[in-house]
Order: sequence, then structure tokens, then C-alpha cells
Amino acid sequence: MNNNIRKESTCPVCRSLNIKSFLEIPEVPVHCNLLWETGNDALCAPRADIVLVLCEDCGHIFNSNFDPGLMEYTQQYENSLHFSPYFQGYAKELADRLIGTYNLHGKSIIEIGCGKGDFLKLLCETGGNKGVGFDSSYENVKGVNSPDSEIIFIKDFYSMRYLNYKSDFTCCRQVLEHIQYPYDFMTDLRKIIGDNDTIVFFEVPNVGYTLEYLGIWDLIYEHRSFFSKGSLAFLFKACGFSIYNLAETYNGQFLCIEAAPEVPDKLSPDPNTECIDNMKMGYDVKKFAETFWATIETWQKKVKMIEQSGQRAILWGAGSKGVTFLNMIGKTNQIEYVIDINPRKQGKYIPGTGQKILSPEFLREYRPDIAIVMNPIYKNEIQQVLDRLGLSTRLMFVSST
Repeated sequence: MNNNIRKESTCPVCRSLNIKSFLEIPEVPVHCNLLWETGNDALCAPRADIVLVLCEDCGHIFNSNFDPGLMEYTQQYENSLHFSPYFQGYAKELADRLIGTYNLHGKSIIEIGCGKGDFLKLLCETGGNKGVGFDSSYENVKGVNSPDSEIIFIKDFYSMRYLNYKSDFTCCRQVLEHIQYPYDFMTDLRKIIGDNDTIVFFEVPNVGYTLEYLGIWDLIYEHRSFFSKGSLAFLFKACGFSIYNLAETYNGQFLCIEAAPEVPDKLSPDPNTECIDNMKMGYDVKKFAETFWATIETWQKKVKMIEQSGQRAILWGAGSKGVTFLNMIGKTNQIEYVIDINPRKQGKYIPGTGQKILSPEFLREYRPDIAIVMNPIYKNEIQQVLDRLGLSTRLMFVSST
């Protein structure tokens, strides 16, 4: 354990001191989504410890050892899922629903942490809206930020300095969990919105899914917070928002929340947003901690058995789950390559373990016996790729839903 970093002693959601550590994970890669140009560089990727803590007042889980000074969100940061047909379908369905529900036609939209701008473009093009995207890792795209463009991108973190940017709809996907102090962030957002009639939409990973399905590969250092339904609802209410909808999406892996500035009698809030039973949450984290290391040992044995059988295996998915899996089970010669359909990841190397990331076309030559799949939600599209390549590779799923 690195004792040089002061562990946070208060909950970043409700600021309670009633917190309890339940799991320590030493020496994980600081970044899962900053990939490396060489294998040697990848092996030397920065590492830090995760100390998971449960707030026994609001049920929030967070990494008390999180150091924002280690975070680096540059143009090399790559976590887009938009190359997946399944994810594209999800994003399109989500955009259509939000546009229909909140009449997003000819409106002004802000996206906080827009990445490469895929979802913002979808909202603007589908609904005929104007957009502003904020992201420090944004990479300029041809045709965007031109005088006749309906979308502009600002390569910066969203903050109070952009108080003059107003919107009818503000969205933020897979970002809030990275922020050191989400209460302060949401309070600032509420101040920026002021009296404007603005709908906000946030999407975060669902720690309830992680706990229930032993999704230990979802625990990454980049995430300061691990939100449950209860802690997410608590945060929004505490910061002055009325919640209209709070639901699990993406087969339970994500939480989506829709809210607006709290105004009495404006709209009926979603009644299903009360904090969860924290006694049950305590039981869930206790059970999770007890099985954490056993799950890793089980997969170490499975990979060893593949090696002993003389079979050839690859890992499918160079995202956070894949990086965490490879680092948790330890360096192995059995899994030499990782396959990912995102061309921006191909040719790079996995932090911590150094496997090269390649496109599915590589499998025509390599012809693996087994593909270890990190997320079963992509089962059908992976099988379609293997069928197209004429391969009889067997799929082995790391987690199930």
C-alpha cells in the first residue's frame, strides 16, 4: 500500500465521516484507457492502489486512495464504444428516447465530457439541435468548429468559467464517476443552470451490477466513485435537482438519471429514487469482498488449464474490463494478443501487461482455439465476426448476466 497519498476520510457524495473500508487492491494501472506505443512502455505504466470504501449513510462506494494528480485525459485517451454495432444501437435508441421525451428539436445542447463527440452529434443531427461539447481529450475532426457547423467543441474541462454557456438539455455520460468531488461538481452545475428550464441527463456505471454479478473487472483506478441507484439519487436531490427518471440500462451495466432544477409542482419526480437499504448494501460489499480474490484465483487456474491443454487463446476487448482482467490474473504467456474492433486502439499495447492490441482480421492467421470475452453483451456481434472470418474459435465468457 502506498502510504504517501492521504486517504480521503469523507464521503464525496454526502460528506459523511461514517465510512468503512472493505477492499484493498494493490498496484493497478492508473489508466486503463491510455494505451501505449510499445510493449516495454506498457509494462512500465504507472500504478496505484485502490482502497474501496462504503459510506454507511448514503450507500456510496468510492476509492479513498484516489489521487486526481495522476489522471491524464489527453488526446491519447481512448474509451469510445461507438465502434460496436450493439453499442451504436443502444446510443441511437437512447438519443431517440431523449429527443422524444424532452422535445429536443431546435434546442441548445451541452455535453460534458463528450469524448470524440459521437453522442452529441447524434442528438444534434437527429433533432436538428445546436451543440457545445466539452472535453479536454477532444481531437479535432474535419468539418467541426467551422463557421457553418451546428456543433462546437471546447478542448477543456467543463467548469464555472463557462457560466455564459446556457442549454435546454445538458448531458454527461461516463464522466461523473471520474470526478473527485461529485457533490461540488453537481452543485456548480446547478448554479450554472440557475433559473433556466434545463433538463440534465447523466449516465454512469452501475455498482449494483458489479456487486451482484461479481464484476470485479469494472474496478479501475480512473473511477473515483462507484454509484448505486441510491447514492446517485441522493447526490442529485442534495444538489437541488428533481429526478424524473432513474433506471438501469445496457443490460443493467449502466445507470441513467434524468432531472431538472428543483421547482415545486413543476413535474412529478420519479418516486422510485429513495436511497437503498444501506444494511443490504453493507451485506453486498461484504459478500463481494469475500469472493473477490477467489474469483481471480479461479480465472488464473482456467488460463493455466488452457495453457496445459496446448490450446491457443486471445482476449477480446481492450477496454477497462480487459485491461483489469489481464492485470488481475498476472502476466501470462498464454494470452499473447488482445482483439478490439476500435481502430484507434489497434497497434497499441495493454498497460501493465504489454499485450499487443490487434484487429479481428489478425485472427485469420492466428486461428485461436479460445476467445476469452470480457463482456457477454457483445456475444452475437463477436460470433458474427468469427463466422465471417471462417473460424471455429470457442467463446469463453469472463462474466455473465
